[in-house]
Amino acid sequence: MTSTKTRFQHSYGQLGNFFSRVTQPTPVQAPQWIAFNQALADSLSLPEALQESETALLLYAGNLEDERWRDSDAANVIEPRALAYAGHQFGHFVPQLGDGRALLLTEVVPEDSPHKTFDIQLKGAGPTAFSRGGDGRSPLGPVLREYLVSEAMHHLGVPTTRALAAVASGEYVYRDSPLPGAILTRVASSHIRVGTFQFAAAHGGVEHVKKLADYTIKRHFPELLEGPSGGPRYLALLQQVMQRQAHLIAEWTRVGFVHGVMNTDNTSICGETIDYGPCAFLDTFINDKVFSSIDRNGRYRFSNQPRIAQWNLARLAETLLPLIDDKAPNSDERTVALLTDIIRDFPHVYAQKRDHSLARKFGIASIGDLDEHGKTDLLALMDEFYQATEADELDHTLAFSSLTQQADRAEGPFSELAKTTKNAAHWPLWRKRWLTLLNQAHAKQPFSVMAQANPRLIPRNHRVQQIIHQAEESGDLTEFFRCHRAWSNPYNYADLGDNKDLLLPPEPNEQVTRTFCGT
Repeated sequence: MTSTKTRFQHSYGQLGNFFSRVTQPTPVQAPQWIAFNQALADSLSLPEALQESETALLLYAGNLEDERWRDSDAANVIEPRALAYAGHQFGHFVPQLGDGRALLLTEVVPEDSPHKTFDIQLKGAGPTAFSRGGDGRSPLGPVLREYLVSEAMHHLGVPTTRALAAVASGEYVYRDSPLPGAILTRVASSHIRVGTFQFAAAHGGVEHVKKLADYTIKRHFPELLEGPSGGPRYLALLQQVMQRQAHLIAEWTRVGFVHGVMNTDNTSICGETIDYGPCAFLDTFINDKVFSSIDRNGRYRFSNQPRIAQWNLARLAETLLPLIDDKAPNSDERTVALLTDIIRDFPHVYAQKRDHSLARKFGIASIGDLDEHGKTDLLALMDEFYQATEADELDHTLAFSSLTQQADRAEGPFSELAKTTKNAAHWPLWRKRWLTLLNQAHAKQPFSVMAQANPRLIPRNHRVQQIIHQAEESGDLTEFFRCHRAWSNPYNYADLGDNKDLLLPPEPNEQVTRTFCGT
């Protein structure tokens, strides 16, 4: 295939069969388009052969044996590979995991971003060598969930993998009952995980860890190639991954997102949200909220996500330890101390990023613009706000979007909301102190700052569940497309017209209290 707009490569495959296995997807009987993300395709400068066409439908369905695909001019850029990785799952190490239902098709280098490479991956395209007895397929529900939520996260400004296409397989998959099947095409900066490093350490030793680390640096952190080589470079790699993880979790905190399964095999080296199984967004603010049906002890609760990110980084540090040790006397102790210092610094780095991110939710464009007294006042106001919203059982998104709408008004929606709360007398006093701080900080256009940090629309859990139910029961995708369009503009503070109902939290009988992996 020739194209002046993009080029394709298989750099990860060149690492060898230790890290991935060539695997052909299993064809499906009657593929049909569900959705295609034209905006993402345009941003990747994908050629027409990989856009919404009959030939592309065969690709995104996994029907690569179809002669129409084999004879296409795009066939030569595709080399499906299942990636190997290990992982700590709920704190317990599993040395052999890997892509049980996913296949990396190719890597894309867009013309306007020649220094960026993106993976294109199929999910639900059949069994692989890593399926561990599974069928490698996906029901329709998880495909719709990941398509909707990952794209909503992108528009919320949270680092994430993205959805390029969703295809119905025309077949059923069997879980507790027969369910319609589907296949998702996912785009990511890469699919290298903490678990990938753990797999290399467990099965290949220092040579394979070094090979993976060097590849990761070259692909994702090329600026490190300009600095010292050897141990300092791998220390710098850990620091860079730590910075990205801190930013990611700070952004999850900002929008009230609960990942649900922060295992090391779900922790991207690139700092992107990956794998949308039992994920959910907070409705009523509960700091220790757990959604995942398999998280019985609350390991991955909302408030614990920063600590789990730090724990996962420590597991990455363990794999890098042999690369940093220079074999000098007492080098083991010094190396462990260096790595430990980086890991111990995570709470500080996270707190800085979180405070900067949350300050915007309260109208301060940069917390660095405040003096120490102002920072102290702001942090106190923020803590009080979160404690009061939890005590008053306020909806997380509505509370902040209501606050945003009265940033430059004497009264507003938040004032009305506060009247119905248990601590109604507290809110006028809090609001007065907040407005005083904005004035003292000479905050410029607080509404504009807040309107870009506080979404009005999120993919509420009950809406996602309703969409999945409608699609499974009747094939009706009307709500899927309506919500996808609305959630692509989450910071819309103008009139929402026919989408006003999407602002509303669930009724008691609509609440989603448990979410599932769905695989």
